[in-house]
Amino acid sequence: MKPAASIDLHSWMAQAQTQVVMKALMAGGQPARFVGGCVRDALLGLPVKDIDIATPERPEQVIELIEKAGLRAIPTGIDHGTVTAICDGIPFEITTLRRDVETDGRHARVIYTADWQEDAARRDLTVNALYCDPDGTVFDPVGGLADLNEGRIRFVGNARARIEEDVLRLLRFFRFYAHYGIGAADREAILACREMAPQIATLSVERVWKELSRLLLAPDPGPSFDLMVTNDVLSHLLPEVVRSDRLSNLIKAEVTAEVDPDYLRRLASIVDLDEGGARALAARLKFSNVDRDQFFRLCDPEIRPDPGFDLKQNRVALYRLGPALFDELILIGAARTPDQDWLSLRPLSQTKPVPPFSIKGQDVVDLGVPFGNEIGELLGQVEDWWVAGDFEADRNSCLSYLQSLVTERS
Repeated sequence: MKPAASIDLHSWMAQAQTQVVMKALMAGGQPARFVGGCVRDALLGLPVKDIDIATPERPEQVIELIEKAGLRAIPTGIDHGTVTAICDGIPFEITTLRRDVETDGRHARVIYTADWQEDAARRDLTVNALYCDPDGTVFDPVGGLADLNEGRIRFVGNARARIEEDVLRLLRFFRFYAHYGIGAADREAILACREMAPQIATLSVERVWKELSRLLLAPDPGPSFDLMVTNDVLSHLLPEVVRSDRLSNLIKAEVTAEVDPDYLRRLASIVDLDEGGARALAARLKFSNVDRDQFFRLCDPEIRPDPGFDLKQNRVALYRLGPALFDELILIGAARTPDQDWLSLRPLSQTKPVPPFSIKGQDVVDLGVPFGNEIGELLGQVEDWWVAGDFEADRNSCLSYLQSLVTERS
């Protein structure tokens, strides 16, 4: 391969751990090059998160070289030629050059090669088939550099063939278009995605949700969602979606409010689900327990803020929901009904904060009420009274009201 460009030695390339791993790999006499996302993002001036490395060395030799250097080697994907090296707690994914000889849409059987061009030819997108020597020299065997500079997301070689090898690449196309695409989408890629969309059902839901959540975190996933809608892809991915056009409203609100993207917030904004529907979607995509519970709260909360409410009603919502969920529901509301001034509610937690409820279960016990369900019932009554009074009653007033309730029951 001929050099195509060069990049400055970025901190991730120059850091001691990276140098140690590269030196260990090249001790066997074969070259080692950075590949994929780290090269792509370095060229774009974006932060580099994960460092992937390619080498002609076979996996067993990679393990030997890594361990000889005193590093830990983990055979994370040994059947496909991938070993992870750990240096000072930092993972480096190292993959042997390879080419696919048999695929079924989910898995591939590979053979190893020393040919960098063959390795590039089996990769998914041209912008992911960029290689870089430790000195910053960039190699571009499939035209990924021009595509990257022009914001063109394109499959390596024949688009349909690449998707047939691994259907997940269909979703990866839309994710990369959301993060890096500029202008019209590649026609060949879109046609292939449209034809292969029914095959999404063959993928594991874990892989699907991983791609979807990363797509939702793009600065503006709206154009990708629009493409998926118009090309009948989204119906195979998220049949629950009813209003993907709300994404543009949500993003405007996020930018104005200066909040970071959140994949659950964005997903909840484009679906209209009650608790049962939210549970079904979370179960189908196998959300983590934390994500599942948050998604329920976003889709079907016990109460919602509303610009049409008066201050007292919105303070009740703030108290019942808590400031974090209150703010999330404001943003979702701005996505659903952008003609209302939702963002005017965001300062409420600062300008009119709600004090904590001052009565505890022990206060009820201290009045002679035995342990049991009655304690919770009395606390609930006092809290409802305190909330209805716009949170103005102090602890002594709440205790007096509690005493009156206890007296009534005796």
